[in-house]
Amino acid sequence: MLPPELPPLPALTRAEGELIDRYLDVVDLLGRVNPARQKDTYSGLRAAQALVGEAVALRDALALMHQRGESELHVPTLGRALRVLDGERRTARVTVPPHSGS
Repeated sequence: MLPPELPPLPALTRAEGELIDRYLDVVDLLGRVNPARQKDTYSGLRAAQALVGEAVALRDALALMHQRGESELHVPTLGRALRVLDGERRTARVTVPPHSGS
């Protein structure tokens, strides 16, 4: 049985696609650094080291958009793209987990 087909990504400019990709890369690394969700320091350290380069790539994506005159973000479209790319689950790893009560 095949997994359900994902909805199509909305139409994005190349710069918007790069922004979304770099943002999710940073989010994934922040999730790996999150001390409320980690069990060891080494994996957090490795993620933090990689985060520096990914933050630069995110900055560069935004700077390129700004230089090209793309001064406004199309929030509904970008939000839809993030949802298609599992952004809700991925960003949830950055938050503090709910209190377990134990």
